[in-house]
Amino acid sequence: MNKFAISGDNKRYYTQNRFLRETFGEKVVKLSLNAGFTCPNRDGTCGTGGCIYCSPMLSGDFSGRPGCSVTDQMKEQTTLLSEKWKSSSYIAYFQAGTNTYAPVEKLTALFDEALAFPGTKGLTIATRADCLPDDVMKLLEKLSERTFLTVELGLQTVHDKTAELINRGHTFETFLKSHDRLKKAGIRTCVHMINGLPGETREMMLETAEKVSDIHPGCVKIHMLHITKGTKLSEMYKTDPFPLLSKEEYISLVCDQIELTAPDIVIERVTGDGDKRILEAPLWTCDKRSVLNGIDKELKRRDSFQGKKSRTAI
Repeated sequence: MNKFAISGDNKRYYTQNRFLRETFGEKVVKLSLNAGFTCPNRDGTCGTGGCIYCSPMLSGDFSGRPGCSVTDQMKEQTTLLSEKWKSSSYIAYFQAGTNTYAPVEKLTALFDEALAFPGTKGLTIATRADCLPDDVMKLLEKLSERTFLTVELGLQTVHDKTAELINRGHTFETFLKSHDRLKKAGIRTCVHMINGLPGETREMMLETAEKVSDIHPGCVKIHMLHITKGTKLSEMYKTDPFPLLSKEEYISLVCDQIELTAPDIVIERVTGDGDKRILEAPLWTCDKRSVLNGIDKELKRRDSFQGKKSRTAI
């Protein structure tokens, strides 16, 4: 039976908004933070230059102002967001950079500061699969016992050849081991996937979605590849342009991926936000509303829904 055809937010997939309302009984808003973390794929620990698509802001173009304290960033964002949403409940989202790439003492202080902010219901911590040493895992386990915790892992693709091309810095096997450790510790996970990576076919992107569903994370985020100014990807695209997905191709692909995703996995994102200040291509990603509406219309046209073709049992 399709439990998504008629839902609180009128979607045919399990949205983050619905999940948070079910979990907390109210509207909960994410506050995106920049705590000044770098990345081992930039400083030479496992590589230099970072992933070829990563902007100088370290995947945090919409996060808080670097250099400001966590508390000040949260104050600023709650003030801005109060104009859009009437909510006094928040999840502190450590987004920019690799947010477990520091001594445990520093991590503890930052996460405690966020949890002390009035109205904070939990934490989301974005990191890499190769940045979860034992002492960090112990910290995450303790945090999970104290608060609602999600650890985000940027997989992007299950295909190691693509991962090497984009200078990801670790393999799918490394990701699987870390994801398994988090799940065994009872820590909720969120997995990022990117559609449109150079050289990948539609079948490869569907395989990524299917294998991610198989490992059953708490939620997933689906993105379209963005080519932004100042990145290695931008240089590559200008020198040797590769095919980019059209909006119509992307919508069709995401609907296929939604069908392959187990119905109890939260789909937190089905498209990213293209920053007009630095985005070079594809420009259609700037119109997020059009993409979201297109996905809704295509699922309705198919009379389809999340999990319709999933091989993963709940």
